[in-house]
Amino acid sequence: PAALPGAHEPMLLVAITEFVANSAAFTYFTAGALRRNISSNMLPRRFPLQLRTKSMAVFAPQLQELYPDHPMELRLSARRQPLLSCRPDALHGALFGSAEAFVVLPNATCVPAFLLNIDANVTGKPTVAGNRLRGTVKLAGGAELPPGWAQGLPVPQVKKLENLLKFGLWLFGVPWANSECCPHAVP
Repeated sequence: PAALPGAHEPMLLVAITEFVANSAAFTYFTAGALRRNISSNMLPRRFPLQLRTKSMAVFAPQLQELYPDHPMELRLSARRQPLLSCRPDALHGALFGSAEAFVVLPNATCVPAFLLNIDANVTGKPTVAGNRLRGTVKLAGGAELPPGWAQGLPVPQVKKLENLLKFGLWLFGVPWANSECCPHAVP
């Protein structure tokens, strides 16, 4: 239980508990809404790594050998329900995802390339400046091959992919979260 402050002047007070946030996360997860497909044409041209086997050869050389310069597709999804917690200093979230990569053949058939589990801890720190709510988002995470990796798929060099994912999230994900969720974010 949380005690709400008494009002001595007109004000709007909004309180959201961890239960409400985690119930929403459960609902989105159960409904399958925490999935996203990313194709090569969705990435900005300036992104340092395009979704093509030629670009991915750094991480899985067998892909370029088997499928020379074919487009790829990523299927991102939550493996488990995200967990959210509220602390006096910040909002914390634990995200449990997977990224499955596919090579797209000329006949539009998708061939599995590799699968990674991606777990991230996200911290959002709201602040009030003047009459505006501001905030920042920070990210810590990692990637690993899922248990039971066998399937005859090429084994990507996970550490290189993890570094690239972190770079991509810091370059695009965190700034996007700051601009979308906290339009007046403090850098």
